[in-house]
Amino acid sequence: MIGADESTERQGDLVGSLQKGLGVMEILAANPGGMTLTEAAEQADLTRAGARRLLLTLVAAGYATQDGRQFRLSPKLLTLARSWVGDSSLWTFAEPFMRRVSEALNESCSAAILSDLDVVYVARVGSTRILSVALHVGTRLPAWCTSMGRVLVAGQGDGEINAFAARSMPSALTPKSITTPTALAEAIRQARTHGYALVDEELELGLRSIAVPIHDRSGHTVAAINVSTQASRHSVASMKREMLPLLKDAARDIENYFVVQ
Repeated sequence: MIGADESTERQGDLVGSLQKGLGVMEILAANPGGMTLTEAAEQADLTRAGARRLLLTLVAAGYATQDGRQFRLSPKLLTLARSWVGDSSLWTFAEPFMRRVSEALNESCSAAILSDLDVVYVARVGSTRILSVALHVGTRLPAWCTSMGRVLVAGQGDGEINAFAARSMPSALTPKSITTPTALAEAIRQARTHGYALVDEELELGLRSIAVPIHDRSGHTVAAINVSTQASRHSVASMKREMLPLLKDAARDIENYFVVQ
């Protein structure tokens, strides 16, 4: 049992602002639909000025996002969770569904989350075919020119999409690459409308990929899965016809896992 003196000494070692920040994160986690500054301040029993500083700090650190007056937690927390569980990957449960896609198409199937302007691969089921791009768990790629990156950003608000497009500074990686923030933002909004993104030789000539989002129980986009292939093996039309239904089925099965947890 901790004595009074020892308890007082321990209290003196605590960082109050960190405790308050973690409390705000817990409140945001309990309100995945988003919260205003006033709502967060009231629930955290903080002044508006204090809550504002904590929320903006979380946004600056990448652990929260801001869309107008709404604040939400970001998928960056998944990166922390992945590091914590170590070898027991958070995505172990998704592997059977991804393997089903991979085996049906004889192509690689991957999963990724968004980390600022990049996608980070969190799971991958390879095929016997070889892509020129070496990909593995932990690989980071620019989100703007990848199918998973576009569907991940498509789950955000218009303001965040526009800001992401401007910060990404798209450039001509190939003759097919999008090269302006306006065109990139439009492509991301199209991904939101269609429910998938298909990137045709924008990252590398000869490489095509198609991705769909993974949603949590609240409907927010938390990850994406995709299939990458060589342009010589699949046309854009065949990817939509053959790959997209399989990816959507796998995404639904993975989402069902979130629902029952």
